[in-house]
Amino acid sequence: MRIVVTGGAGFIGSNFIRHMLATEPDCGVVNLDKLTYAGNLENLADVERDPRYRFIKGSICDVELVDAILKERFDALMNFAAESHVDRSIQDARAFVETNTLGTQVILDACRRHRVPRMVQVSTDEVYGSLGPSGYFREDSPLSPNSPYAASKAAGDLLVAAYVRTYGLPAIITRSSNNYGPYQFPEKAVPLFITNAIAGEALPLYGDGLQVREWLHVQDHCEALALILRNGHNGEIYNIGGKCERANIDVARHILRTLGKPDSLIVHVEDRLGHDRRYALDMSKLERKLGWRPRIPFETGLKETVGWYEDHVTWWTRIKAGEYREYYQKTYGDLSHVSQ
Repeated sequence: MRIVVTGGAGFIGSNFIRHMLATEPDCGVVNLDKLTYAGNLENLADVERDPRYRFIKGSICDVELVDAILKERFDALMNFAAESHVDRSIQDARAFVETNTLGTQVILDACRRHRVPRMVQVSTDEVYGSLGPSGYFREDSPLSPNSPYAASKAAGDLLVAAYVRTYGLPAIITRSSNNYGPYQFPEKAVPLFITNAIAGEALPLYGDGLQVREWLHVQDHCEALALILRNGHNGEIYNIGGKCERANIDVARHILRTLGKPDSLIVHVEDRLGHDRRYALDMSKLERKLGWRPRIPFETGLKETVGWYEDHVTWWTRIKAGEYREYYQKTYGDLSHVSQ
């Protein structure tokens, strides 16, 4: 199998590439990534010399580049490329619309022109909006995004569904719950909390911290995606959940306990605009149709993730300098008065 992975230098994309090269001896991967602030080739340093792997720097919005790549003939395209941080989308939505919506349209047109046998759109549970204290999102739940990020992803998903219906494009949409694990850019909640706690710095927690998320280890996610790539049905949507709901404040406390740090490092900051209260997925379709379910318990996966960041301090300290530090202070304010 020869596949194009877009956004393969990011968190989930890099883990997926590593998973495919490790489990599919005959798999060849071309990684197309623009290398924005969250794309990092260090994430794939261990496979960069693998003859089955090739990196191309570029944007999915570049019509000529995407077209030239797909002329080589591939068995599938996995679209991980996305602007994905809600806070950044609130500050400036333009890049999110360009990449997540227009970029998806460029990919769809190229896949159609070159008759790519399978396109997988890797999406998010955030397109469904916010849940109350009970219930779950199903694949046929209406889309009701509440942030510019979620709206741009929902628009991309709708384009995929339209190309399936209008042109018969062989495409699949997946929507996962919150991922965590190694190589995650440290502006997201879990790596932010872990790296701040290691450094003895404040853990900024939005509002009351009682927002509930469903957590999925990235390795479980990659295994589900590989299964869907092989055995999924064109035109389908698959929810990929971790079967683990936790309030944000409980995640922060668990990380602090794991590292032997005090809860006093948690600092409540002004809540995010339009902050969704709860996400949770009904993933019975994926279990029933393809026999998949998550393997890694949250407590086990989180402990291993904490250990990974402890062992890769150089990786994240380099990231959390310069532009990141300016963005952090703009988002959360000066929290330097809180330290261990």
